Amino acid sequence: MISLASVNLRNGESQDSLLKRFRKKIVKSGILSTIRNKRWFVSKSETRRMEKKKAIRRINYDALSKITNRSRGVYDKRRRQN
Repeated sequence: MISLASVNLRNGESQDSLLKRFRKKIVKSGILSTIRNKRWFVSKSETRRMEKKKAIRRINYDALSKITNRSRGVYDKRRRQN
């Protein structure tokens, strides 16, 4: 079950910063992405197909970035974070 995110107004805090904190909390909790994913029914085979496409794109991107970044002497950002 999805729990709703809540934020309390701090002393002297503007409405804009309150809204900004609320949006960050929503994104961090994953509520928005879950709702977007459950908007329509997606069969298991469709989910597998989409995941496979995503993996292929990621592999192609990694391969391309290795080729282009090595010539410039720059490391891949994803690899450097690990």
